[in-house]
Amino acid sequence: MFYGAITALVTPFRNGQLDEDALRNIVRWQIDQGINGLVPVGTTGESPTLSEHEHKRVIEITVQETNKAVPVLAGAGSNNPVEAVNYSEFAYQAGADATLHVAGYYNRPNQAGLYEHFKHVHDNSKLPIILYNIPPRSVVGLEVATMARLAELPRIIGVKDATGDLTRPIRERALINKPFNFLSGDDITTVAYNVGGGNGCISVTSNVAPKQIVELQRLCREGKYAEAAHLQDKLFALHTALFIEPNPTGPKYAMSLLGLCTEECRLPMVPLQDSTKATIRRIMEELELI
Repeated sequence: MFYGAITALVTPFRNGQLDEDALRNIVRWQIDQGINGLVPVGTTGESPTLSEHEHKRVIEITVQETNKAVPVLAGAGSNNPVEAVNYSEFAYQAGADATLHVAGYYNRPNQAGLYEHFKHVHDNSKLPIILYNIPPRSVVGLEVATMARLAELPRIIGVKDATGDLTRPIRERALINKPFNFLSGDDITTVAYNVGGGNGCISVTSNVAPKQIVELQRLCREGKYAEAAHLQDKLFALHTALFIEPNPTGPKYAMSLLGLCTEECRLPMVPLQDSTKATIRRIMEELELI
């Protein structure tokens, strides 16, 4: 279901409020640029600082504007399984295609606890589930054996892997005996991840350069890894610049230069330093994005 370039969408704000018009425009622009899928209200969408109403509204608008042109993988994760089920049910009612669920941040469960958390969400929701494995943010991570055990559940269909361990898709494929979506959560390593068996990336950079990320993923699918690596080299400076300061401050500033939204983020994210802005602008000019 999910492959190629999938954008982890920013959530646009204006004067402290959700900018619904900008969100609709961003979704339409992403589809026009050829994107393969969209993820509303993930980390890049500032989900921790959205109200429940805003969280659900972003999913609703994304599904409406996408209108089945590409699949929507709705962020529904929480360290509270009751809340995760609530968001999953809303995503189902809204018409999303699947949900993205993060491991238990702050609670710090062990592997048995992680399994039971995801099994509870699986057993009490209806949509396919992509597991989000990101130890740098959640502290805990899904071990390979736990991932394989969870994959035995029928509606757990893939992983967004932000572990930084490029052996993961190789080791997980050896244990998972069904079709499974292996998606990188890191733009910089996505080509190497795909070589190891991945089939796409949930990308931050594609908020800014969707056409280029789509092309990179197309080259990987066609086995043209040398060409993909060459394009990755060209994009490396952009990947790096967008993360000089905490995500999504960089992508939002870059998108403001494209006229897609304001650069406004919510605390604890703070405005970029002028030096970071200058770097992002320079690299975007070099890539002829602006």
